[in-house]
Amino acid sequence: MLKKLLLAIATLIVTTGFAFAQVDVNKADQAALDSVKGIGPKMSKNILDERKKGGDFKDWADFEERVKGVGEKNAVKLSDAGLTVNGQSLGKNTAGAGKDSGNTKARGKKDTKKDSKKDEPKK
Repeated sequence: MLKKLLLAIATLIVTTGFAFAQVDVNKADQAALDSVKGIGPKMSKNILDERKKGGDFKDWADFEERVKGVGEKNAVKLSDAGLTVNGQSLGKNTAGAGKDSGNTKARGKKDTKKDSKKDEPKK
């Protein structure tokens, strides 16, 4: 009985490791892309079509720009789920330009925040 329990636990641990396997967007086929949480058949088809049309994705910014439906927030979720671009997860590739850094210029987006102290007239 104890051996069966240990075997079941070991099997669970091994299969959990497969669930978090990294999938490179430039190398994956449709089945591999579909295995990533957050990517369904429609998005995987869009990814494959765009990769066929424009070649491999250079980095996460290129991936976000070219694939419809993938924005900054969705890219973070996909990276956390195991998707990589050229073997890099989102945090490694953008030098911390993720959710908390506020570094929008590094990701090719305009900084639209205004400094309220600059715009206020002096008293």
